[in-house]
Amino acid sequence: MIATDSGLEPLDPAYVADVLSRPPFVQIPGVCNVRDLGSYPTATPDVVTKPGYAYRSAELSGITEEGVRKMVSLGILTVFDLRSDPEMRKYSSPIPTIEGVEIVPTPVFKSEDYSPEKLAKRFELYATGTTEAFMILYSQILEHGGPAFGTILRHVRDKPNSPFMFHCTAGKDRTGIIAAILLKLAGVDNHFISQDYSLTRVGREPDRAKVLGRLLKEPMFAANSEAAMRMLTSRYETMRAFFNLLEEKYGGVETYVKAYTELTDEDLKIIRSNLVVSTKSRM
Repeated sequence: MIATDSGLEPLDPAYVADVLSRPPFVQIPGVCNVRDLGSYPTATPDVVTKPGYAYRSAELSGITEEGVRKMVSLGILTVFDLRSDPEMRKYSSPIPTIEGVEIVPTPVFKSEDYSPEKLAKRFELYATGTTEAFMILYSQILEHGGPAFGTILRHVRDKPNSPFMFHCTAGKDRTGIIAAILLKLAGVDNHFISQDYSLTRVGREPDRAKVLGRLLKEPMFAANSEAAMRMLTSRYETMRAFFNLLEEKYGGVETYVKAYTELTDEDLKIIRSNLVVSTKSRM
């Protein structure tokens, strides 16, 4: 991706198709922005994040029968949905019924956080597209997301051999924060986590028209499609700023997780072990 990319203009379809055809992207028909969080190097030599275990994506409401078969073939039998009920109603994107797959509602925000007033304030921040605005929003996600994130982390602690997926609507902000927490706990460098976050720029392109269409129905964006697109940016430097926020305001990832999810040092040790694998053992 070109360094000067504004994140607002459509990307070349051939480029998008090429990137989406290669790891870490995974093709699940009817689901956008699917990535495997495995194979990232960690601070420990010859240890990487476990492939085929933790997946991130956008919403699943449009999954096809072929997509269901692909999910099941990947062993993904548990899905954590970070969206709230008002959000699903607003966008007519209910939780799908997928035979053999447990979809666990794990909303980051409570229903009252979707009042017109609070939603307008959130959209107003997103519309600026500035790193400072995203940090306000990401702090809100951290403040509200403890119970949801704790549910996902307990799955990692208790079910190391049970692949799972987590998602919000676009698979960018709430999804990006818990993905960053997981990768950070596994010992992945901030650079690689920020790169993963920025891949949503490409991952969301197939759903660009759908997502933009939804946003343009909002009064704030109706006459300003550029502001709507700024809401969808996922810049590398935004995630780098998030790590500064996590460190300065919350004392780092482990301190945050223990304070907001009530997990212990022993839990985190198990979670870290369950998120990684030795490359030597796979040779």
